[in-house]
Amino acid sequence: MNIADIATEEFIQVDTDERLGKVRSIFERENPKGIVVTEGGAYAGILTERQLIQSHIADDAKVNVLARNNVPRVEREANIRDVARMLVEGGTKVAPVFEDGDLWGIVTEDEILDAVLDNLDVLTVEQIYTDSVVTLEEDDRLGKVINYLRENDISRLPVVNENGRLSGMVTTHDIAEFAVRTMERQHKGDRSGDTDRMLDLPVYDLMNSPVETVGREETVSAAVERMFDHNYAGLVVTPDDDETTVAGILTKTDVLRALTYTEEENMDVQITNIDLLETISREDIQEAITDVADKYQAMQVHHAHVRLTEHKERLRGTPLVYCQIRLRTNHGQVAGSGEGYGAETAFHVALDKLERNVLELKGIRADEQYEGQLLRKLNEL
Repeated sequence: MNIADIATEEFIQVDTDERLGKVRSIFERENPKGIVVTEGGAYAGILTERQLIQSHIADDAKVNVLARNNVPRVEREANIRDVARMLVEGGTKVAPVFEDGDLWGIVTEDEILDAVLDNLDVLTVEQIYTDSVVTLEEDDRLGKVINYLRENDISRLPVVNENGRLSGMVTTHDIAEFAVRTMERQHKGDRSGDTDRMLDLPVYDLMNSPVETVGREETVSAAVERMFDHNYAGLVVTPDDDETTVAGILTKTDVLRALTYTEEENMDVQITNIDLLETISREDIQEAITDVADKYQAMQVHHAHVRLTEHKERLRGTPLVYCQIRLRTNHGQVAGSGEGYGAETAFHVALDKLERNVLELKGIRADEQYEGQLLRKLNEL
């Protein structure tokens, strides 16, 4: 299957000279995965809702200050699995589709997942969900919410009550929607919605409740269908006997990542925000992770995911980078994370933590048989 079968010519576009305030209203009203930015009728980039939330740029600024031109460009005949990898590694939910050098349309994560939905019934949530999850408390303020979303480069946060039980969920779209309502009140002269007071709002007043959850033993196809039914991009993962305990989170990005798993002899390594790599290559990363995995011979690594996040702090021009390495193995998931100035330093800090965690697995878990049925079915796409 290739992208020509699922890409669409219908998309929202704005010019680089458009005000960001108007774009915020478009996201609140239409809720698109992304907006195509053009300049003089030619493609200039993609703008996402997350970029608006994570920026401190005023609404009077122009779109061109935020538009991303490094979003992967997809050809109409591209393979669907290759495109899934591009979206994950590019940290985006939408990509422009080109034909003979001209912008033809777009493809979104939803279109890809809908196309492969029937192939996901052989995979369980347990196999691909993220078990390390950042949570908020009900009385945390909106300013903290925005910082958490920005620092962790995520789009949703579960909320727990004073007893640590799941009580709600807050997303970037919730914040964008609230910001638009606040600006409308300001334009009408209602000063109760000024920025300072908005950032001091408790998350309890903004969160969605109740929260849609999914058990670890459920199939991924059932989970994705639930996301489609409720127009969610992620579900909180809970133990099968307790829907108020946060065990992790499953997002559409996690499912896209599963589409890229291979049965090649070499370890499959996926890197999110790969453009941050300057002094280290994908091959260097793959070799280093393989060396760590080899120290625990009983562990078979099926997939490695390296996530890089750039912070604003810099040292002599080099940005502070957060790196998380997560391995999917026949012993379950194991991870390591760390920070450093530059992607290479951050990677090696995270690698040291990963090595300690890998060695701790020794003698703790029994071998589990790797289920290759999904891979065989996906290889037919």
